[in-house]
Amino acid sequence: MRKNRSAALAAASFLLLTGAGIAAAPSAVAGTPGGTHADDRNSDFNGDGYEDVLVGAPGATVSGKKGAGLVTVQYGSTRGIGTSGAARFSQSTAGVSGAAEAGDSFGKAVATGDLDGDGYDDAIIGIPGEDLGDITDAGGVAILWGSKNGLKGAASDWLQTQEPTKGEQFGTGLAAAHFTGETPGDLLAVIDRYDLELFGYEAAQARGEAAPLRSRATERLAKAAQDRPIQPKSLTTGDYDDNGFADLVVSGVTVGDEEPGHGWSVQFAGGADGLAYKNELRGGPAAASGDINNDGYDDLVTGEPASPDDDGETLTGGLVGVRYGDENGLKDEAKWWTQDSAGVPGVAERGDGWGADLSVADTDGDGYADVAIGAPGEDIGTVADAGAVWVLRGSTHGVTPTGAVSFDQNSANIPGKAEKGDKWGAQVRLTDPNRDGRFGLLASAPGENAGDGVVWVLSAGAGGVTGTGSWTYGAGSLGAPGTGAAFGAAIDE
Repeated sequence: MRKNRSAALAAASFLLLTGAGIAAAPSAVAGTPGGTHADDRNSDFNGDGYEDVLVGAPGATVSGKKGAGLVTVQYGSTRGIGTSGAARFSQSTAGVSGAAEAGDSFGKAVATGDLDGDGYDDAIIGIPGEDLGDITDAGGVAILWGSKNGLKGAASDWLQTQEPTKGEQFGTGLAAAHFTGETPGDLLAVIDRYDLELFGYEAAQARGEAAPLRSRATERLAKAAQDRPIQPKSLTTGDYDDNGFADLVVSGVTVGDEEPGHGWSVQFAGGADGLAYKNELRGGPAAASGDINNDGYDDLVTGEPASPDDDGETLTGGLVGVRYGDENGLKDEAKWWTQDSAGVPGVAERGDGWGADLSVADTDGDGYADVAIGAPGEDIGTVADAGAVWVLRGSTHGVTPTGAVSFDQNSANIPGKAEKGDKWGAQVRLTDPNRDGRFGLLASAPGENAGDGVVWVLSAGAGGVTGTGSWTYGAGSLGAPGTGAAFGAAIDE
């Protein structure tokens, strides 16, 4: 529990965005996680050129506090990632703001970005269960700074909303990218149950200062959706018009009396004049971005694992939508995919949750980003909610079913076996920690082993993702407390 705002946050100015863009200077650089190039993905904490992996375990018991939560980081290398040399961080780590408390859920959301512009990516940790004084579940965000030695707890920063309320859960979703040129580093987008806020930072202070950066400004984008108000659930960024600035998509579900519960997203366009509302798009609450057709413009993929139809019934199986970018940004029309689409393995069934999580990157090095799709509710034979993962390939014409593959725990070479309620594929992430240009797959089952949580590592070769040589690890494998940890509940995209 935190009783007072940090000095850095108290000094920030809070502005209501009423339709005008955020003023910015021109820039030619856009750090856009989810792109097909490793240097766009904002996941290199030690600046060695290899992608690192950040995993949240929000259920972990820390300092005797159940559900306090922690995160782990595995540093990439020529050998990829392993279980040795991993680092662990929680609110019991020296220098990390706050204290570990039951139910904080430190690590329920994670993101990375170079917030201070020093060349080292930083880890952003959502703590939606954080109590602020007597305000329960107000939420907060901790920032761990990157360095040549990797992440460090020392001089970590703290963010919270200006006027926290009970159950707001600030830090539910996170993303960082170079939306404008007004700051030396990336801007940070944070969602709670209701709104989106943006944070920017000034240049680093002199060596030896207790806090390396000061919070420069916050923009509250309250009730941003003009046509269909949404409850935000996730964030993704991509340069959809290739103008050198990242764009932001807030995905969630519609609220209110008119057609509630449908997946819907709000797009904010980045540019020389700032980040401003652009339009609203069907699809969500899961989202990911990358250049699927290799035309230089990032594309948006949305997942709708469950949505009411016109009769108020749940959409069978799940729905994934793809919108392609061009010089004007994302196109209005979307290509919709289900398990019943021609060439896609499997059959759409009620409760599959197809599209619950997504990741976009090039798995076979052909220059076209592919799409990983998690379906944690998929039944494997008669085993309910065992979960499965799909990979659909990219091509010059966009997503194609040609070469599509699916995996579950009963697939050849995949460790373990399909069990009821495993929910394998609740999180998926394509990553290239050995920098060979082929992004392998991380698939997690946070409910595996009675809630301990496990992550599966599937390598990628000339044919894309393969089960051959796959292996698993949990929090205990990395020297962290694993019982009930829900390890893999969040994996940075």
